Amino acid sequence: MLKIQEIREIIKLIDQSDIEEFKYEHEGAKIVLKKNVHAPVQQVTSAPIAAQPTFVQQAPVQPVSAPEVAAPAAQPAAAEQSGVDNANLHTITSPMVGTFYQSSSPDSPPYVSSGSEVKADTVVCIVEAMKLFNEIEAEVEGEIVEVLAKDGQLVEYGQPLFLVKPR
Repeated sequence: MLKIQEIREIIKLIDQSDIEEFKYEHEGAKIVLKKNVHAPVQQVTSAPIAAQPTFVQQAPVQPVSAPEVAAPAAQPAAAEQSGVDNANLHTITSPMVGTFYQSSSPDSPPYVSSGSEVKADTVVCIVEAMKLFNEIEAEVEGEIVEVLAKDGQLVEYGQPLFLVKPR
């Protein structure tokens, strides 16, 4: 039987992934996890629609136009910042949800650190998912500029782990 902590970890992994349904059976115990991704989106969409007539009646233009103007202005600024930061650097991202480890064991030195030279097939870290340890390779030749994740940290799919200055 699964322990409570293992069930919680499964729930987190399912919640952060695209999986909509998960079933597990073992020795008569059964766990079924389902998530409905579309329902919350519809509820969020319907809330502003219901609220808009109230705002329009109280103040016809100001409350409705202020959020619309502020949101688009913030998005290009964020896009510009990320474009400048990553222009000359390659980002190594997590291919899965799991726990980030810089070394193969707590007593071992980290695979890489800032200033380390890497080749495309150099192992830079391990991401543990569901008790499976997955070695992550650099996929580019260059120098590690920055380690973005901390040892033992839970990482998400696509989360940046390292910045590499390519050769």
